[in-house]
Amino acid sequence: MRLFIAIQLSDELSAAVMNMMHELKKQGVKGNYVPARNLHLTLAFLGETDNRAGVRAAMEAVKWKPFRLALSEPGAFGDLLWLGVRGNQGLNGLVRDLRASLDAAGIDYDRKKFEPHITIVRRSSGRWQGAAAPKGEMMVRKVSLMKSEEKGGKRVYTELFSV
Repeated sequence: MRLFIAIQLSDELSAAVMNMMHELKKQGVKGNYVPARNLHLTLAFLGETDNRAGVRAAMEAVKWKPFRLALSEPGAFGDLLWLGVRGNQGLNGLVRDLRASLDAAGIDYDRKKFEPHITIVRRSSGRWQGAAAPKGEMMVRKVSLMKSEEKGGKRVYTELFSV
């Protein structure tokens, strides 16, 4: 099973991101736009694993408090467009402690430096620079273990559980 740990966006924040994506389309930015139901902030990408019980235990071992998540400016990794997330002690502490818990449990994950972002367009082309970040924030009250699978040629994310 292909798994990742993420923060799912609130309906309000998702709507703000979708409005920005609509504006990008009107400006001629082409690519594979992420559907609203798939918008999220990845905290740890686990890849292929069947150790859901171990992941759940590692997630439950992390003690954290709800915090605000606010959007910042758009950016890109090559042809992947994303929206940034404002610097946030709650988020950074959660990621640090979550990754330490995964390490302690011997659970492998992608150890790239954490760059908080919400992917909005894959394989993009066109001019997006100068696009304004949408206004929006949400309270983060849960973290989810998500399953990623291909169904009918589309990527589908399913929440397995949350803490």
